Amino acid sequence: MAQSIRHRHGRPLQRAERDAAFRSATPEAASRDRFEAAVPWYHQRVLEAMDTESASNLSEDGFTDLTLSIIRQAETAADAPALGGAHQRLATRLVDEMRGLGPLGPLLRDPDVSDILVNGLHSVYVERKGILSREEVKFRDADHLTRIAQRIAEGVGRHVDELNPMCDARLQDGSRVNIIGPPLAVDGAAISIRRFKKGGFSVKDLAEGGTVHPGMAVLLEVATKAQLNVVVSGGTGSGKTTILNALSENIGAEERVVTLEDAAELSLRQPHVVRLETRAASSEGSGEIHMRDLLKNALRMRPDRIIVGEVRGPEALEALQAMNTGHPGSMFTVHANNPRETVRRLEYLVMMGSGDMPLSAIRHQVVSAVDLIVQAARFRDGKRRIISITDVAGLEGDIPLMEDLWSYDAGTDRFTCSGARPSFTQQVQDMGFGQMLASSMSMGGSRWGQTR
Repeated sequence: MAQSIRHRHGRPLQRAERDAAFRSATPEAASRDRFEAAVPWYHQRVLEAMDTESASNLSEDGFTDLTLSIIRQAETAADAPALGGAHQRLATRLVDEMRGLGPLGPLLRDPDVSDILVNGLHSVYVERKGILSREEVKFRDADHLTRIAQRIAEGVGRHVDELNPMCDARLQDGSRVNIIGPPLAVDGAAISIRRFKKGGFSVKDLAEGGTVHPGMAVLLEVATKAQLNVVVSGGTGSGKTTILNALSENIGAEERVVTLEDAAELSLRQPHVVRLETRAASSEGSGEIHMRDLLKNALRMRPDRIIVGEVRGPEALEALQAMNTGHPGSMFTVHANNPRETVRRLEYLVMMGSGDMPLSAIRHQVVSAVDLIVQAARFRDGKRRIISITDVAGLEGDIPLMEDLWSYDAGTDRFTCSGARPSFTQQVQDMGFGQMLASSMSMGGSRWGQTR
């Protein structure tokens, strides 16, 4: 039996220490450790040799070339750590340290990475193709991690410190960032970065990737072009924003669209788009702009459509009123696990901001405003799918009348069309998209025109 690994003082190593010992024993890990050890030494030499004022005017490539030149000069010193040919890699890393996000830079350049999760000083995870895995990314110390967090916050005019330890921000590429630092984050600053595909996904892309059935893709295209009011519902990480972006692709270029978000993520391709963003309170506690304030203002901006990144509070009332009062084709997302729960959640959110409005009136407001609920879900294998497209047909007594037009069965891995005649069929036909609707409802093998 192999002997257990022991500490140099003779005591048995704990599990975390054993794992670290095994990792450092591999040649790859040893090379990585030598590289990381060399970074601070060369970083200091570059800072000493560089004229920061003139360097600040250089392009990214020019700055990298200058850094590489200084590295090669510094390497001639007697005490210089050996680089083993990793000069370009080191130059890129130092540029990340001085201008970017340090050791997170390579992850941000990886097109397969969709989420970067920093859980304090010693734990970094990434998501690739829906699967989380741990990365061997190192921060030198707590101050290093804190500087990276502050650099992100400064990009949107915020500051992270012990008095203001929480911040929502975005990177230059549109990635969404949440930061929570000490003392609230016990093990050091926690940084969550959600990245989005450049150019976004189209509905066709979603169909080709298996997120939706081709018939569902046609129905979603019809919904947007025929100006149906759509709510995209799902849990965290289910792809709601991606779906909202895909739906927006079919909005006409002649329409004026106003988007409202807590952190700007939507990337509409239309020429006439106004993007609005909420604002957190300043360090003095003033200047906060809520989503409800933005919605009220947006209604005065002559929008054809209003798109809200996420409804999570009393602004639900204004969002539904916008759908009901001359802004057809509006859309928003909401956190809920199924279509009926979506209706209940909207009712609850409206109650938060409507005072003593009776439930029956609230329910009527919800049902009359929303035409379709698109339900998204993320599965254990990391794949994201639209699991139902539900027609909100009206009220039967006090009960919302809802019909799944399309659904997904995880047990059989199959999409199914109900064949039911949507309640909005006449509206779609009047807009000239009746044939597309009929085509969508016939793609699943069900008979079109079946009555409820």
